[in-house]
Amino acid sequence: MDATVGASSGTVLPDSSPAVVAHAADDLRIDDLPVRLPAADEVVVEVAYGGICGSDLHYWTHGAAGESILRAPMVLGHEVSGTVVQAAADGSSPAAGTRVAVHPATPGADGVTRYPADRPNISPLCTYLGSAARFPHTDGVFVKYATLPSRMLRPLPEGLDLRTAAVIEPASVAWHAVSRAGDVAGKSALVIGAGPIGALIIAVLKRAGAAEIVAVDLQTHALGVAEAMGATRTLHATDAEGVAAVQADVALDSSGNYRGLASAIRGTARGGRVVMVGLLPTGDQPVPMSLAITRELELVGSFRFNDEIDEVIAALADGSLIVDPVITHEFGLDSALEAFAVAKDAAASSKVLLRF
Repeated sequence: MDATVGASSGTVLPDSSPAVVAHAADDLRIDDLPVRLPAADEVVVEVAYGGICGSDLHYWTHGAAGESILRAPMVLGHEVSGTVVQAAADGSSPAAGTRVAVHPATPGADGVTRYPADRPNISPLCTYLGSAARFPHTDGVFVKYATLPSRMLRPLPEGLDLRTAAVIEPASVAWHAVSRAGDVAGKSALVIGAGPIGALIIAVLKRAGAAEIVAVDLQTHALGVAEAMGATRTLHATDAEGVAAVQADVALDSSGNYRGLASAIRGTARGGRVVMVGLLPTGDQPVPMSLAITRELELVGSFRFNDEIDEVIAALADGSLIVDPVITHEFGLDSALEAFAVAKDAAASSKVLLRF
């Protein structure tokens, strides 16, 4: 039975919608979930594509992503593109038929914790689609019909296709990371970890005018993607001497482990900057801080993004940011389990998309 009608579009929405749901570690299912009726400032988006993120893989394989522990079934996904099929009743959203990307964050202050007002990405109560950081969890958007706040939507320019638009969210993470590195034009850059985020960092560095981009990874496949994205040179992660000899002006570590961060510190020239992008495990990390001190390195964190998503959309639309090589696989929703298995295999894949 079809119960929800988009008054502004004439679209009849189904009562339920297929979704990719993590129930527990190693328990990933395609469930049929009710389509939630939108509030006045919410829209219904028909999702076209979704990119599988490392956090999605962690919820599937470990039942947790860092300190965010799965305590109840949760819809995964926060990297999506789609089309508005029911506009917001209060007029706050793009019209029905508009193709959109989604900014998955909801900033939130607690009235106590201090943070810069222009950096809501680090606000203490910030929530993210598809995150178990809080309970009840924040469901994601790996669902055919997603009900979302209109403020999350970003209209897509003509010529920017929905498949490419699925990479806007991780490209925004990369854009934010490069902005934390400062002006990279004419400088040398070292990128540790050439998975999807590292590969997109390379693309952003290339667009920003970096003169040399050295990519480091354990996987030959990832290094091939890195070259396609704009790396001028690649090194295998086991070549410790080669990595240390780079002596880059800036290094960006997206490896997510302390060995990668240690390599970034060793491979950065005196007076340089190290941007820490990959989320390390909780607790102390054994890295060569003495080198950071004696070389006067600047170590800066990079977490998610803010309004960089708008710059990413513009750069993708005008062709100055090239991301196509990072997309290595695409699966239909009914093959979601296979898609997750492929995405887990870093030796054979980079960004894996689900087609809804």
